Amino acid sequence: MKNGILLLLIMLFFGCSQQQPKKEASSNSELDSIQELIKIARLSKELSLENRKAYLKEAETKVMALPKDTTKLEQLSKVSLAYMKLRDSSGFRQSNAKLLKLSEDIGVDRMLGYSHWDLAIFLQSHGIMDSAFYHYQKALKSFEKSPKDSTSQSLKARMLYGMARVQDSYKDYLGGEISATAAIKIFDELDDNYRLYNTYNILGILANGMGNSEKSIESYSKAKEYLMKSNRLDKNMLLWRIQNNIASVYLNSSDFPQAKKAYNELLSDENLKEKLPEIYEKALGSFAYSILKVDGDTEQAEELLNEAFIINAQNGDIYDKARLHYYYAEVLATKGDTLQAIAQTNESYTIAKETYNNDRSLDALKLLTKLDTSKASAYAEEYYQLNETISEEERTKRDKFARIRLETDEIIEENQILTKEKQVWVYSAILLIIFGIGFMVMVSLYVNNNQLKFKQKQQESNQEIYNLMLSQQGKFEEGKQLEQKRISEELHDGILGEMLGIRLILSGLNEREDPASIQQRASLIEKLRELEEEIRTISHELNHAAYKKFHNFIVSLKNMIDEIEKSSGILCSFTYDPELHWDDLLGDIKINAYRIIQESLKNCVKHAKSEHVAISFHAMDDKLKLTITDDGVGFDVNKKKKGIGLRNIISRVKKIKGTLDIDSKRGQGTSIKILIPAKYMDVKIPDEPKLMNA
Repeated sequence: MKNGILLLLIMLFFGCSQQQPKKEASSNSELDSIQELIKIARLSKELSLENRKAYLKEAETKVMALPKDTTKLEQLSKVSLAYMKLRDSSGFRQSNAKLLKLSEDIGVDRMLGYSHWDLAIFLQSHGIMDSAFYHYQKALKSFEKSPKDSTSQSLKARMLYGMARVQDSYKDYLGGEISATAAIKIFDELDDNYRLYNTYNILGILANGMGNSEKSIESYSKAKEYLMKSNRLDKNMLLWRIQNNIASVYLNSSDFPQAKKAYNELLSDENLKEKLPEIYEKALGSFAYSILKVDGDTEQAEELLNEAFIINAQNGDIYDKARLHYYYAEVLATKGDTLQAIAQTNESYTIAKETYNNDRSLDALKLLTKLDTSKASAYAEEYYQLNETISEEERTKRDKFARIRLETDEIIEENQILTKEKQVWVYSAILLIIFGIGFMVMVSLYVNNNQLKFKQKQQESNQEIYNLMLSQQGKFEEGKQLEQKRISEELHDGILGEMLGIRLILSGLNEREDPASIQQRASLIEKLRELEEEIRTISHELNHAAYKKFHNFIVSLKNMIDEIEKSSGILCSFTYDPELHWDDLLGDIKINAYRIIQESLKNCVKHAKSEHVAISFHAMDDKLKLTITDDGVGFDVNKKKKGIGLRNIISRVKKIKGTLDIDSKRGQGTSIKILIPAKYMDVKIPDEPKLMNA
C-alpha cells in the first residue's frame, strides 16, 4: 500500500514537470473589453489612424496586465496581428517581440510557432526574405513539437509552403521544390484541396524557373484539378490565374503557338477584364507578343499592346510596364523602325533597373546588343557583368538559405542537449524532494493508520455496547416472561388444586339435610366454582403472554426517539406493525435500522430545523418499509457533495441490501424511504402448557 502511494506521487511529480501551464481563468469582462478595443482599432475606418492605434495600445496594456497563461498569449497575438493590419511596423515588432518571449517562457510551442509565423509574413511583405525564411523555419520547428493532430500537421505544411515561396523569390528552385513537395504530402493526407491547389501552383512556378516546362505544366494542371474539387467562391478568378501561368510557361519556353492558343482561351472570357484587370493586361501583352512570333502580324500586336499600356497606366503596375516596352520594341524592330525600337528597349531597361527586375534587364540588354550595333560591345559587356552579378547574388542567397537551415538545426540540437542536461538536474532535484516527501508521507500514513485503528476499535466497542444493551433488555423481558409463566403454573397447580379440594370437601357435606347447611354449602360451592373459573382464565392469559414476544427492539427504538424528542423539543411520532416479530429479525437489520433512525433524527435536529418528525416501520410483502418524514428546510438532493450523516445512512442501507429513496426540496421538508429485505433468525417457541381442566 505504502509503495503504491509513493509510486503514484512520483508519477504525479514527473507528470507535472512535463505538463504545459494550464490556461488560467481570466475575467470575462476584462477579455470582452480587450476584444472590443481590438475590434474598434481594426474596423473603425471613420477614426483617424492615430486614434485607432491609441485603442490598440490600450488593448495591449490590458493584455499585459493579465496572468501569464495561454489566454494572455492568445490576446497578445490578436493585438500583434492588428498592428500588422494597421501597417504599424513599430507596434507590430514590439508586440511580436513580447509574444515571442512570453511563448518561450510559458513553453507553449503552438503559440511560439504563431509568433514566428506572423514575423515571417511581416518580413516577407517588406522584402527581407532571408529573415522571413529563418522565421518560417523556426515556426515549422515549433509546430513540429506540438501534439500531432490535423491542426499541427496543417500548420507545418503551411510553413513549408511559405518557405517555398520565399525560396522562389531568391531562385532557390531546388530547395523550394523540396519544401513544396513536403507540404503537398501533408496537405494530401489532410484532403485540403485549396492548399493543394496553392502548393501545386508554387511547384509549377519553381519548375518553370528551372526551365522544366513539362513539369511546370503538369503541376499547374494538378493545381487546377484540386481547385475544381475545392469549395472556393472565387474559383473562376483563380482558374484565370492558373491559365495565365500555363500560357506563361509556353511563352517562356518559346512554344509560341501553344502560348497564343492558351492566351486566346484566357482572353475569350468577357468577365476577365472587369474582374481581374491586372491579369487581363498581362495576358493581353503576352498574347500580342505570341501573335508577333507566330503570325508576324505587327498591326494586331501593336493594337493589343497599346490597349495593354492603357490598362497598365490605370493599374499603376510599373514592374510589368518594362515587359510591355520590351514587347513593343520587338514589334517596332519587326516593322523595321530600329530607332523607335532602341528607344522602347532603353525605356524597358530603365524601368527594369528601377524595379530590380533583373530578368527583364538582361532581356533588354540582349535586344540592345542586336539593335544598336554601334554600342553592341558595351551592351554585351554590361550584359555579361549583370549576369555574373545576378548569378553570384543567387549563389550567395542559396548558400545563405543553406546556412540558415544548418544553423537552425545546430541551434535546435544545442537546445536539445541543454534541455536534456536541465532535465537531469531537475529530475535529480525532484527525486530528492520525492524522497523527503515520501519519508514524511510514510510517517503520516503510520500515524493515520494508528488513528484509523483506534477509531475502528471505538466503533466496534460502540457496537458491542449496543448489542449488550439489546441483550440486557432481552434478558429483562425474558425474566418477566419466565416469572409470568411461573405465576401461571403456581396458580394452576397450587391454588386451583387446593380450591378443588375444598370444593370436593364441601360437596361431601351435602349429606347434611338441614336447610341452613344446605343453602350455605350451595352458596360456598358456587363461589368456589366462580373463583376457580376466574383463576383458570387468568392462568391462560398469563401463560399465553409468556410466549407472545415482547418487542425489545421496538422498545429500544421508542426509548431512543423519546430521548431525542425530550432533548431537542421536536415532536416525534412513531408507528409500527404490532403483529410483526421484530425481535426475530437478524441482528444486522436491527442495528443498522436503529442507527439509520438515530442519524436521521440527528440531521433533523442539526440541519433540517424540523418541528415534526414522523417515523413509520411496517412490513410490506417480504420487505420492511422504513419511512422518516420531517417538515424541515429540506436540501438539494442532486448536490454532489453529501454530508457525513447522509453518507453513513447510504452506507448502512447498502450493508443490509436495502434500497434508499430521498425526496427533498428547499423549504418543503424531507422524506426518506427505505425498503429492507425481511430476514429472521430461527426461533423455536415451546408449546403452550395445558392447564388442568382447561
